[in-house]
Amino acid sequence: MLDIARGNSREAEILEIVLSNGWEYMRRLLSGDKTDKPDLPPPAVLRNILTDLGPVYVKLGQLMSTRPDLMPPSYLEALETLQSDVPPVPWSEIERVIRSSLSEPLEEVFASIERQPIAAGSIAQVHRVTRHDGKTMALKVQRPGIDRLVDRDVALIQSIAKLAAATDLGKEYDTVGLAEEFSQALYAELDFTREAEHTNKLRANLSQSDWFDPELVKIPEVDLELTRPKLLVMEWLEGKPLLSAKLTGRRHDGDIVAERQEITRTIFRIFFQQFLTDGFFHADPHPGNIFYLDDGRVALLDCGMVGSIDPRTRSSLTELLLAIVDADASRCTQLSLRLAEPIQTLDLANIERDYDRLLRRYYNLSLSDLNTSEVFYELLQAARRNHMRWPGNIGLFAKALGNLEGVARQFDPNVNVIDELTPLMSDLFRRELVGENPTQVLFRTALEFKQLSLESPRQMGFLLERLSKETLQFNLRLNGLDGIQRTMDESANRQTFGMVLSALILGAAIVSTSSQTTPQLDLLTDILFGAASLIGSALLVNIFRSGRFR
Repeated sequence: MLDIARGNSREAEILEIVLSNGWEYMRRLLSGDKTDKPDLPPPAVLRNILTDLGPVYVKLGQLMSTRPDLMPPSYLEALETLQSDVPPVPWSEIERVIRSSLSEPLEEVFASIERQPIAAGSIAQVHRVTRHDGKTMALKVQRPGIDRLVDRDVALIQSIAKLAAATDLGKEYDTVGLAEEFSQALYAELDFTREAEHTNKLRANLSQSDWFDPELVKIPEVDLELTRPKLLVMEWLEGKPLLSAKLTGRRHDGDIVAERQEITRTIFRIFFQQFLTDGFFHADPHPGNIFYLDDGRVALLDCGMVGSIDPRTRSSLTELLLAIVDADASRCTQLSLRLAEPIQTLDLANIERDYDRLLRRYYNLSLSDLNTSEVFYELLQAARRNHMRWPGNIGLFAKALGNLEGVARQFDPNVNVIDELTPLMSDLFRRELVGENPTQVLFRTALEFKQLSLESPRQMGFLLERLSKETLQFNLRLNGLDGIQRTMDESANRQTFGMVLSALILGAAIVSTSSQTTPQLDLLTDILFGAASLIGSALLVNIFRSGRFR
């Protein structure tokens, strides 16, 4: 037996499973032997290895399937179907977890509880319960001992990652960083209070919208008083997974096709709001997590996996999607540089050529035939091959978009991401330009211009002073530096005044065209136009007096 396994039965078990599935490269890596170029197992073999290794590695594989920036499409498909064959935990063991988590006797908390679970997974299982007030709830209970399994296997995963870090592959993928990222995600799923917080945040975000009717969306309510790290108590929703739901056409006089299109549009807009405006999104919209309720509403379940995107990244992602549709390889390159981190010197011309070859394959396709998420996946892979590393939230976004598009296409084969996104672009651009509060944006911009006007002459003087001192070290003498500095100061001041003038005029125009006019806004508009006129007049007089207006 290999040395690494001699002192630990779990390591020996892992090696036995790896070897029995025929992955020789991992055997050499774990034993410390010299490794050649990594020999990855076929996707199906990798899935079998993770399944045999148990629930923690199954969860790891499911997390890996959310990273299309790292895994080729064939591996993503294999890992998406990864399910652990875990039988339900006997009621006697589950009951102990429930009683130890509650501060009151079980009988006083619930009027009844179904001992047979509704669903069972690698981390938890779900029981249907009824509170004493008569309300039916879903009780999610963590499997006994799963926290110890996670501790044990996470330590091994991190050890393997450190070994792999010495290889070229480990350096390229930053295996230590990935192991830490996956470990944090695993531990996050063990704390059901975090899932409760995510659920409440998502419900609050989707309770208002300009893009869809919030009354058509349902996020289950969480009983925070009963929820614990190992217990999650949520509202029970009557319905079926979207793809198995039977539509009645109730909203369109029996027209099921029209109702299907409306539901699809609503689902897309629910997620576009999460992706592009809220910046907080449900990251696992697979068919089992999108329900069609008996009352005709759409429900999102299981907020155990969520993602977040900052405003600057949201803006870049929107532009990147449009650049993909336009087959604009140059713009895709620029946006990739804004989003991804280079891990070595980049050949920008080669990146653009790769993007161009990729996008040309899809250029002649109609929108109905274009799989946007598939193109996005390939673009992420192309960037990675050119030594660019994407942040984890980009991969999570891409996977969520891919799952969403896949579910939508199965539900309504004629749907297309860009068709659904296009009507929202004007509103997105307005929000990018002026935000939700135009006055606040205007004041912030004015403060930034003020800071620029104060700093620019000072920085220019500092630069000239440094330049003068450095040339003296080489026994060089430059005459007329004072005149140059004065001229550059004047130029910088004029440029700054021009920028402030433009900002004032633009701000006044935005405020004056606002749909919500008030006396205060009218006064603000007059003040802004007046200030712009004074600054513009002073700037013109100064230029004409200098005699340098030609």
